[in-house]
Amino acid sequence: MPDIARDDDVIEIAHPPRFEMGERVISRSVVRNDGTYNGRDIGEVLVHKGEVGFVRSIGTFLQQFYIYAVEFTDSGHRVGMRAKELCTLDHLPEEVLAQLGERAAQLDSLR
Repeated sequence: MPDIARDDDVIEIAHPPRFEMGERVISRSVVRNDGTYNGRDIGEVLVHKGEVGFVRSIGTFLQQFYIYAVEFTDSGHRVGMRAKELCTLDHLPEEVLAQLGERAAQLDSLR
């Protein structure tokens, strides 16, 4: 069996952060409160898949991962997320923008 590195085995902070401060991002998954978000019940949905936000700060966790504090405009929640849970809206490849067509213009209006 080949030795394949898992996501959690990679030391992300050995490389520059994937996202920049102020960058528009979209959530790739639903995020529920794991107990670290004050004022909300454990298990309550904080971020919906496809929700748009902005990177407000970049920190690290366990001297291994970047944690992006993302402020989601619709819900008003500021949530710490890993890069694998996010996708950029500001630096999409040209071929993706072409596939999006008119939706790309709608994304620009969110700036």
